[in-house]
Amino acid sequence: MIEISHLKKAFSKSVLEDVNLTIETGETMVIIGRSGCGKSVLLKHIIGLLQPDEGSLRIDGQEISRLKGEQLNSIRQRFGMLFQGAALFDYMTVGENVGTSLALHTKLSDDEIAERVRECLRMVGLKGIEGMKPAELSGGMKKRVGLARAIAMNPEYVLYDEPTTGLDPIMADIINDLILRMKNELTVTGIAVTHDMVSAYKIADRIAMLHEGTIRIIGTPDEIRNTDDPLVQQFILGKGDGPIKSLD
Repeated sequence: MIEISHLKKAFSKSVLEDVNLTIETGETMVIIGRSGCGKSVLLKHIIGLLQPDEGSLRIDGQEISRLKGEQLNSIRQRFGMLFQGAALFDYMTVGENVGTSLALHTKLSDDEIAERVRECLRMVGLKGIEGMKPAELSGGMKKRVGLARAIAMNPEYVLYDEPTTGLDPIMADIINDLILRMKNELTVTGIAVTHDMVSAYKIADRIAMLHEGTIRIIGTPDEIRNTDDPLVQQFILGKGDGPIKSLD
């Protein structure tokens, strides 16, 4: 379980003002909200890349927001992350990209790493491309390689940063299906941030909307669809007119 309590973070201005959110073990939580509202900043707190100005963040009861060094690295190894642009290393092959964490953080032999890499690529439908370079891949293939890398260490938690951004509707749906497969077959807890409401409704057990530094609403996909909150309705329907516009 991930428990976020009264989390606050400011840079030149306040980004997260009072975030309270509990993510249950085994569920997929999708966080929606406008560009620049702090969704990715919240993800970086969860994985320990940022420390809050105030508040706490607990992973299975352990406070992590002030951990450093080996203690923090130990927590991070329980996480996998699919970055928005896949964030593959251009100078590495696909196989080397997927196996990076295994090489750095395990004592597996080269043959064992290679087998695990093949297994992860098979899971995302990319059998036999270990020797290719990222420049040879389509956008959808890069996303799937990024997902293979995210699951290589058998994580308990997987973070998805805009998993369908830049993809056509068919490839976006393939990525959504893979996220559902990761949950069902690997029993991972997922946290995704997205603007894509089609994706959000498909992969989420619950959806939380981040607005003006706090969680505006949280509920199941059906509860979000049917809310009578005009601000939430404006966002999920993508309307230009409404209360959000008047706040700009």
